[in-house]
Amino acid sequence: MGYLFELWTLNLSTNFIGGELPPTIGNLVLLMQLDLSWNSISGEIPSSIGNLVLLNFLDISNNNMSGQIPNSFACLADQSWRQVNFENNYFTDQFPKCSRSNQSSKCYDQDTCSSFNKIFYIKLCIPIALFIALFVLGFLFLYLRKHNAKKGTQDEATMLRNEGDLFSIWNFDGNIAFQDIIQATQDFDIKYCIGTGGYGSVYRAQLPTGKVVALKKLHRLEAEDPIFDRCFKNEIRMLTQIRHRNVVKLYGFCLHKRCMFLIYEYMERGNLFCVLRNDDEAAELDWNTRVEIVKAIAHALAYMHHDCNPPIVHRDLSTNNILLNSELKGFVSDFGTARLLHPDSSNQTLIAGTYGYIAPELAYTMVVTEKCDIYSFGVVTLEILMGKHPGDLISSSSMTNVMLNEVLDEHLPPPRTKSVIEDIISVTIIGLACLNDQPKCRPTMKWVSQQFLSRRRPLMPCRPPHEISLMELKDYSKHVISEVSCQQDAKPTAIFFR
Repeated sequence: MGYLFELWTLNLSTNFIGGELPPTIGNLVLLMQLDLSWNSISGEIPSSIGNLVLLNFLDISNNNMSGQIPNSFACLADQSWRQVNFENNYFTDQFPKCSRSNQSSKCYDQDTCSSFNKIFYIKLCIPIALFIALFVLGFLFLYLRKHNAKKGTQDEATMLRNEGDLFSIWNFDGNIAFQDIIQATQDFDIKYCIGTGGYGSVYRAQLPTGKVVALKKLHRLEAEDPIFDRCFKNEIRMLTQIRHRNVVKLYGFCLHKRCMFLIYEYMERGNLFCVLRNDDEAAELDWNTRVEIVKAIAHALAYMHHDCNPPIVHRDLSTNNILLNSELKGFVSDFGTARLLHPDSSNQTLIAGTYGYIAPELAYTMVVTEKCDIYSFGVVTLEILMGKHPGDLISSSSMTNVMLNEVLDEHLPPPRTKSVIEDIISVTIIGLACLNDQPKCRPTMKWVSQQFLSRRRPLMPCRPPHEISLMELKDYSKHVISEVSCQQDAKPTAIFFR
């Protein structure tokens, strides 16, 4: 804390802070208000706090502090414009009286007085100078804007809009991009709406450049809801930090109380949930394509969990939030409930996500970890192979006497080639491993991603799907987990993926 030299106000009251105050708090020479009341702070008061000559409010009441009050505080409370509260502590004597000998607490030496004068000069003169500068710049801005309007800058803007890319123009002049979007959607007419998400509607817009984008617009009533507003801004914050080929791209956004929307890369085939449940579209997702979609999701999650600092947990991974482009490649989307995992935080949270994809431990721990995403990935993996949510098959008791061929999506012909069967078996083993009841015994997404990238011999001998039961695959997944997750020093056994 001693390095926050420009801090003016520090309020840490009504927390569970313990321990002693660091002497370096006296380095905060610009501090004007310090409130540490209603904590469990112990030890003595650092005399260095007396160096805070600008301090006009100090409250350290209702703590466990003891010892003597430093003489440097004698004249701190002797000024009518200062508020000081030391009540409900365990100090050994009364507040020291202010005398000429300790009145130097206001200015200990020539260097301190010089520092005070400099601070006073900075706090008085710099705001005045900034005000004058902003006034001059504002006047020049209005003058130039009016002058340029007379020269027909509208034609120049149109030329830039037609020749350049939307998002370079977005940075150049937000009004131009905003007007393009309003015109492209006819002020968000319902005929351009292609879907409704968790906290907004999605529109398709073709811009003057020919570029097609997707717009997620927060409705006015939802914008007034703090929860939706927080999710909307959280998605912006997350997607501006993520750069991965399997995560949907955020091109821009508009944050205005009248109109709030996000601009995404357009995904022609929509979300995976709807594709799997449409007879014609599901038939287009052959087994190789489905395996590639699972790989894409795994690589995106591995990047978020292991290559971002701090790690990012999606918290709402489902087939509704997997989008497909024109080539049927998968992309992770919808980061409204995503969360950064800070190592110095408990990471406790309210339950968020889609029913049927939420890890069971969240119900009693309320602690979000990467393992929650891994469980959701396991559900999504089985759903991609089955063409529907696995439902009760997630539990081991429901897998008894169920063969692999009985659960595979009936929209596709049974797999015939050895390579495809091996991939399906391996993906199923991975999916079941991610559904382990013990969070610590689920594999990491980094390990899963590496298995997809490897080209080693398969763990399980290849047999026709009608000869392999889900219980057998479940047992193989437990074998993999025992070597990968529960034994940290053991080298993982590779699974073969083409």
